[in-house]
Amino acid sequence: MLLWNRNRQIWGQITLVLISVLFTTYQFVINHDPFFTIDFFLFTILAWIVGWRYDLSRYYEKKAKDSEESYRLLMDSLPESIFIQSQCDNKLIYVNHAAIRMMGASSREELINQSFGEFVSADYIERWKMRVKIAMKKKRPLSHIEYKMKRIDGSDFFYEASCLAIKLYGKEAVLSIGKDVTASKEETMNLLQKSEKLAILGEMSAGIAHEIRNPLTSIKGFIQLAISENPQNKYFAIVLSEIERINSIVGELLFLAKPTADVFLVKDIRNIIKDVVTLIHTQLSLHNIQINEVYDWDIPKILCEEQRLKQVFINLLQNAIEAMPKGGYISIKGTFLGEGNISIEIMDQGVGIPEERISTLGEPFYTTKEKGTGLGLMTCYKIIESHNGKLCFQSEVNKGTKVTIIFPAATQDTLLGTAIH
Repeated sequence: MLLWNRNRQIWGQITLVLISVLFTTYQFVINHDPFFTIDFFLFTILAWIVGWRYDLSRYYEKKAKDSEESYRLLMDSLPESIFIQSQCDNKLIYVNHAAIRMMGASSREELINQSFGEFVSADYIERWKMRVKIAMKKKRPLSHIEYKMKRIDGSDFFYEASCLAIKLYGKEAVLSIGKDVTASKEETMNLLQKSEKLAILGEMSAGIAHEIRNPLTSIKGFIQLAISENPQNKYFAIVLSEIERINSIVGELLFLAKPTADVFLVKDIRNIIKDVVTLIHTQLSLHNIQINEVYDWDIPKILCEEQRLKQVFINLLQNAIEAMPKGGYISIKGTFLGEGNISIEIMDQGVGIPEERISTLGEPFYTTKEKGTGLGLMTCYKIIESHNGKLCFQSEVNKGTKVTIIFPAATQDTLLGTAIH
């Protein structure tokens, strides 16, 4: 390309020199003037210099255009949205493909020559004007800041962007580069709300659980005494069963309020699950449910608190059993995912969970069960998080539910005997 530009560069020189030569030849043929004169040499040298300057200017002009086109192609390929507005009238003079998609426009022409301020929400317009002034004054990239904006269709979204004063097409301009943060902002708000719920729940749990447990122990003792004196009364057994359920809920409240200091050791997840299956074998038989376990042969061990994980698997399998009142199959699959992770999948053939309710699983006092509290799944989420794992649900009504748990595999250090307390 450079060689071609250099060759092209001398065409202006050659053209002007040829004109000088042709003009001198005409004078020589028609007027019989001498060919090689001082004027001929002066005009030829002048033509050569002018042609050289002309070709040089064209070369740099083309180089600038090529460079500008390269920058434009680069900006169009970026995943971040880019807006460039003229400093004099604040009209958009360039937007990249990501910005077109983010604004919901069908083409670039819908945005070009529009004022960027027209898309900024009224509550944020002063912030935007101030940022433009600072960008033009500082002449360096500014830190990211958030704006509330409107798309072409009028819908609102939040745009987090940085600004920089630049020159484009010879004009002073301001470049804004950023992304739509609406989803992450909503997720943050949801996490904050969840944290507030957990904090309130923790305070309530600590007080309520202790107040309930003491009289509950006395009531349980008297019921057991009454059963021993009158074993034929079937209602005592029902009352005792309900007391045990209350005691179980109180235990979950206490765990949520003040988790115990667990000791994490390297364990084989397959052995933990097999122990749990053995514990609930009677329930499986009563409900006509069979369990099928399949594990990768090379599934690595994990760093865990065994009793807490057993609590998780008992809760999840109990949920699966209750979801299949007519019996069926539960499949447990253990897979080594590579990259230091393993997954455990528990699939049932139960009644399933409506899609709109999956996102609320794990929230306190939100449950799909008639007599549930939602604390069981909430406890499961908390235990899995304490193991640096992830718990997620997929379900289809009347077809079943799949629970996937991702655990980090134990590192080489932990396999050599390191334990975390």
